[in-house]
Amino acid sequence: MNKYYIWTIGCQMNTADSERLASALEYSGLTSVDTHDKADVIVLNSCVVRQSAEDKVVGTLGMMKAIKRSNPDRVLALMGCMVGPKTDELKARFPYVDVFMKPQEYAPLLDLLSLDTEGCLANLTPIRPDISGYVPVIHGCDLMCTFCIIPFRRGRQVSRPMSDIVREVELLVQRGMREVTLLGQTVDAYGHDLVDETDLADLLYEVSKTDKLVRLGFLTSHPIFMTERIIQAVRDIDKVAERINLPVQSGDDNVLHNMRRRYDLVQYRNLVEKIKSIIPDVSLSTDIIVGFPGESNEEFENTLKLVEDVQFDKIHILKYSERPGTLAARKMVDDVSKEEKQYRFKVLEETQKQISYKKNMSLVGKTLDVLVNGQKGEKWEGRTKSDKLVVFDCNKDFLGEIVNLRIESASAWSLKGALV
Repeated sequence: MNKYYIWTIGCQMNTADSERLASALEYSGLTSVDTHDKADVIVLNSCVVRQSAEDKVVGTLGMMKAIKRSNPDRVLALMGCMVGPKTDELKARFPYVDVFMKPQEYAPLLDLLSLDTEGCLANLTPIRPDISGYVPVIHGCDLMCTFCIIPFRRGRQVSRPMSDIVREVELLVQRGMREVTLLGQTVDAYGHDLVDETDLADLLYEVSKTDKLVRLGFLTSHPIFMTERIIQAVRDIDKVAERINLPVQSGDDNVLHNMRRRYDLVQYRNLVEKIKSIIPDVSLSTDIIVGFPGESNEEFENTLKLVEDVQFDKIHILKYSERPGTLAARKMVDDVSKEEKQYRFKVLEETQKQISYKKNMSLVGKTLDVLVNGQKGEKWEGRTKSDKLVVFDCNKDFLGEIVNLRIESASAWSLKGALV
């Protein structure tokens, strides 16, 4: 058992969990391979936040059955949000899977492989990090929005000690990482559960002191926890990216009430105005669910109006998907047709495309600082402090550095630049 492969399906938190498991396995001498057919240990890190993600997990598990049949000695592991209260049902449904692990639970696989569990769990920082990466700072969520399965799978809100986070970032930067995004389901609630009085602003100030760290960001915020102090920290700390993801989910008060989002539209709009007044060049993104149970045409139009008024830089649109166990699934009827959900999705998508194109075109002719984080084919790419993707030609390797680029052209989703 000396080679492993990890399939990761889902969000940035799953990516971070997979990276930590990989570090534990490599600490014990296992080597990562690029395809599952070369691996002795295969791990599927699962997501069930949407039906499409769960379907993808189930399909991959079906393929893993054939893999196990071809080589019974291979170890198959399922981890992540699919594993939870009904693990016994999963074991009965997928008997060929050797081990099941909840989110952030690594010991069952390490024990099965007879590895030094204590030593592995003390070495969860990625050994070969990318230029940009994620560091979880708060796990779980206490809010219980009616559509969301996360609190049932990742548990109650728990903040990591600040000293642990700072040490991890320092180690990642020593190993080559230059941009760190601090992660949490409600990252702006960081520290509220700790004994010491601290918050996300304090954490940003401390982490930003890390030598050779170039850029710092955070995901995902909840409007009720976004304070003026956090907004000011984004403005005042030079290393912090001027981007804030502020999921609204709907632009209608009745839908927000049914979602149990704990704010109304006036409060959200006021918060947006406060952010823009404190950080004039801020890049604002949001998440929106279309087709939530009972959402009328008029209520959808209110969401569309919010998007047009706020002029977000980016929106992540999801079609409502019933999640078993949530309050919405138990108490509400999924009464918006698939066709109507798709229509609303397309309308929002096209509206945002026009907004993004207009905002990006306004940057043509300007010179921007860009952190170079990768190369695709012959093109280099990076992101501005406000999270704009910029591609450019260059014969020199600037990976991990900030370069000055003059923006020559723009599309809705990216910019094309040239070295100054």
